[in-house]
Amino acid sequence: MKKTTIILLTALLMSSFAALAQFQPVGHLTIFSDDGAKFFLVLNGERYNDVAETNLRIEDLPNPYYDCKIIFEDKSIPVISKNALMLADVDDIMQDVTYRIKRDKKGRYNLKFYSSVPAQQNVIRPTNCAVYQYGHPREVFIDRNGQQMQQTVVVQETATGDSFGMNVNMGGIGMSVNMPATGTVTTTTTTTTTTTGGYGYTDYSDRDRDRNDNRGCRRPMPAADFEEVRKAIANTSFDDTKLSTAKQITSSNCMDANQISIITKLFSFEDSKLDFAKHAYDFCTDKNNYYKVVSVLTYSDSKEELNQYISQRR
Repeated sequence: MKKTTIILLTALLMSSFAALAQFQPVGHLTIFSDDGAKFFLVLNGERYNDVAETNLRIEDLPNPYYDCKIIFEDKSIPVISKNALMLADVDDIMQDVTYRIKRDKKGRYNLKFYSSVPAQQNVIRPTNCAVYQYGHPREVFIDRNGQQMQQTVVVQETATGDSFGMNVNMGGIGMSVNMPATGTVTTTTTTTTTTTGGYGYTDYSDRDRDRNDNRGCRRPMPAADFEEVRKAIANTSFDDTKLSTAKQITSSNCMDANQISIITKLFSFEDSKLDFAKHAYDFCTDKNNYYKVVSVLTYSDSKEELNQYISQRR
């Protein structure tokens, strides 16, 4: 078999896998710790991260629910167990779901639902978050610093006499193909691993200096990333879904007052504007300019309520 035929067959197989993946409904799960307590995540008995994280995401989950355990790096904190953690809504549409780990009034840690939006292709990932893919525990896809680990496709081809064998491994999916062949051909493509700039904050070598915690934001999102965020929120139809999406994104990013004002203007209802303006305050890099966000509100009562909220947060 000619080498060009082998390459074409490999490309066809890879395209088929990609097409199947696109049509399979999947969900995504993000879990973050409200006060920065580091944890390990266990889904259906598999622990995903070897390094304790405060913000963790698992993508391409095919099932509507999972059994979940949160094991804290601080062994004095009891393990959190949650059975049947849902990734689909009441209509069985797979969701991009966010949960938060927070303390209750008695100081005990709990895993609480935070937000959900329908799962989409080319999702905007939260920054400062380690990302894993379903079926690949302990193999980080994007680390907490936004560095993406990429692996080449592995193709091994051997042929002797009357048969030809090819093993293809792409994205964790394996497939063997046997074909007629003449002569003997042996070709091996070895794996390589490279590290490239990941999603968001790629301009900085250490994003932790830009966002130490919810109230320690120092630099806003880069303009290109913010424009993607703005479009994603603007393209959401209903205010409730738009609000949950905006909150989820803001919780994992820093914005300046101008950016927050732009997002606030996207809401149709005053209650949604006020709710988001309150939520976004902790993630603002220039809180002294928050009067710009206040000015977006329509009613004087709303403006007064936001000003009082700001006063309490200082």
